[in-house]
Amino acid sequence: MIEAKALSRRFGDLLAVDRIDFSIEPGTVLGLLGPNGAGKSTTMKMLTGFLTPSSGTAAIFGHDIQGEAMAARRLLGYLPEGAPLYGELSVLRFLEFIADARGLHGVDRRKRIAEVVDRLSLTEVMGQTIDTLSKGFKRRVGLAQAILHDPPALLLDEPTDGLDPNQKHEVRRLIRNMAADKIIIVSTHILEEVEALCNRTMIIARGRLVVDDTPQGLLRRSRYHGAVSLSLPNVEEAASRLGALAESAEVEVRRGRLTVFPSSQPGLFEAVSRVIHEQGWAVDQLEYEAGRLDEVFRRVTSGGISA
Repeated sequence: MIEAKALSRRFGDLLAVDRIDFSIEPGTVLGLLGPNGAGKSTTMKMLTGFLTPSSGTAAIFGHDIQGEAMAARRLLGYLPEGAPLYGELSVLRFLEFIADARGLHGVDRRKRIAEVVDRLSLTEVMGQTIDTLSKGFKRRVGLAQAILHDPPALLLDEPTDGLDPNQKHEVRRLIRNMAADKIIIVSTHILEEVEALCNRTMIIARGRLVVDDTPQGLLRRSRYHGAVSLSLPNVEEAASRLGALAESAEVEVRRGRLTVFPSSQPGLFEAVSRVIHEQGWAVDQLEYEAGRLDEVFRRVTSGGISA
């Protein structure tokens, strides 16, 4: 597993990461969320050995990141933010260099390069220098070097940054296919990434771990969890009638859309549907809400929800 104990990092007077504790088992795709400056990238850089913790420690499959740094790093693949690469090298030469650095030789070396090139659709740019590539292709080359040695743990900082929708879909598919027996940590600010990829989510704010939950658990924390939203012409009349239901705690009208929040009494969706039918309202859209991650994220990072 990957395990952190009271992991902290200070830059002068700034406490960027403040005594974070967690453990992650294989088979986990962890979404690491937080606003800019929250400490996400700093946490990942400490796990990779790029930054030394100011206090606390972490271990990669039992190897301490300071006492057994090289053994820990061999078990990691890392895609840093921005994926800094050697721009003057061709894609092929760069991947060959990474293979050499990772100790891959002979048939295994050729096989692994061929596999990642195929997985990330890099064949057409293998002869190009990295500086000439688009942002999307650079990102894919960065991901290729991270998975080249087939590590048991991957740390991916904004893995789909700069990719078009089709490329994002392919990268997400790749991550899901690798997830069964690996630990994958995805640092992202894209909330849809969490729903598409992750089975666990940690949110960091002001250097502290404030929430550790599943994506479904996060949705249940949303004030919109279990609410019913609808669009219809006569919003004010509908708000008055639906707000009077025993199953309704309150109503919200925003931009012509009505949201009814559930009370402690179950059956809100059925009750709303019944009123719609009885009144003969022309409803354009009717939706049962599982919750809204963006609303949870805002409340968590502003101190509104605790772990």
